[in-house]
Amino acid sequence: MPDGVFNIFDDLLQRAVGAAQKAGASYADARWGRYRKQYVSCLDDHLDHLADDESMGMAVRVLVDGEWGFSASLAATPAEADRLAASAVEMAKANAKMRGEPVQLAPIKPVAAFWQTAMNVDPLLRVPLQRKVNDLLELNKSALAVKGVRRAASSLNLQSEEKWFFSSEGSRIEQYLVRINPNFVATATDDKGDFESRSSDIPPRGAGYEHLEQSGFFEEGKKIGELAVEGLKAKPVTPGQYDLVIHPNNLWLTIHESVGHPTELDRVLGYEADFAGTSFATTDKLGKFQYGSPMVNIYADRTTPGGLATVGYDDEGVPAKKWDLIRGGRLVGYQTTREQAIWLRQKESTGCSYADHWSSLQFQRMPNISLEPARTETTPEDLMKDIKNGVYIAGRGSWSIDQQRYNFQFGCGSAYEIKNGKLGAPLRSVMYQSNSVDFWKNCDGLTDGRYWEMGGTFYDGKGQPGQVNAVSHGCSHGRFRKVNVLNARREG
Repeated sequence: MPDGVFNIFDDLLQRAVGAAQKAGASYADARWGRYRKQYVSCLDDHLDHLADDESMGMAVRVLVDGEWGFSASLAATPAEADRLAASAVEMAKANAKMRGEPVQLAPIKPVAAFWQTAMNVDPLLRVPLQRKVNDLLELNKSALAVKGVRRAASSLNLQSEEKWFFSSEGSRIEQYLVRINPNFVATATDDKGDFESRSSDIPPRGAGYEHLEQSGFFEEGKKIGELAVEGLKAKPVTPGQYDLVIHPNNLWLTIHESVGHPTELDRVLGYEADFAGTSFATTDKLGKFQYGSPMVNIYADRTTPGGLATVGYDDEGVPAKKWDLIRGGRLVGYQTTREQAIWLRQKESTGCSYADHWSSLQFQRMPNISLEPARTETTPEDLMKDIKNGVYIAGRGSWSIDQQRYNFQFGCGSAYEIKNGKLGAPLRSVMYQSNSVDFWKNCDGLTDGRYWEMGGTFYDGKGQPGQVNAVSHGCSHGRFRKVNVLNARREG
């Protein structure tokens, strides 16, 4: 076992698992975690909001008579370890009386391991608060210097998870995860009282403070301010059917909603419906259903450097891996936990078990899900060459999708005409509308790996009680034919 793994928590977690086994558990795991969140926001020329929260505690999960039991506590003492084990076993026995099919777990090889997010500068432990505030204020200042910009708002959302895991099968794992989420919005107004806002598209990352400098986040002020002013002068889009070229900083969210959630196996089988329903991608379609065009290859993984859902191991001790969801446009895979893998008669879990807090029960959560780029050299200009009347879409906007993760509409941050193969005038009020299958079947062009980038969110919601999951999605530019475009403001 690597130096430093478990330290004082080794005996405590072993004790909880041992007590659960003595009380009748056929399987048990115990977790201890320390979770910290810091939020810093600045409005115009002043600090607007500051929050710094830290929480730690222990949880025990057990299987008794084929059913789960769970208990958690702030206290981390030998007596509390015994109490949590007894409480979890008691809950499992009560649950077993109401369950039909007993829980089975896909096999796993026990490991002793340590893993942490790759970073140079820990943003929570090594960067003074005053530096963060000063950096944000300078960003705001550069935007406010743009003529027409009246408001600038910037923020940093920082999170760390320090957690230990021990199971009755012999796994002993320590992990330290760090995530950083920068945000910046500039708002411009004109003499008529009209306004437009634009946001930075520097994505969140599993990384240190160096991500902000390497990505150029602190140099975004002038550019975003100018985009907001440009938006005031943009003409409203005329509704109709257009060929679209979509930038990765917009397309990642469409991947999340139209592929990510529909391939969560609990949604597919109807066990989960919170936060926008179940799924049209049912198991009878696996291996047969044409989800997209032959060039659409979408994979899931928890290994991509910098991904928000990148880990060494999931919260059941399953090693991080990569696997296909859509290959050659065909549905070929789902996201699973150890319990769910058995439902599909698969030999192993894909490693998608995650709890957002030490007090939360781990369950199936989305990994990083990404679209492979083109294998041949292709630029955004190449995608536009044969488009006579189209729209180029960039940046995140509002969105909605139905309860089967099928019909959807997505807004954007910025949009431009494509006229006779060339980028043209800016447009406003653009929103595109389709369904998950027609949209991906109409994909007939992608840029190559030089243009591949990850977007993502800290706030992927699911479950009851609700939990949040941080997840990234990578892609390059995509071209989509004959997509309905709406005027979101019904103007023009």
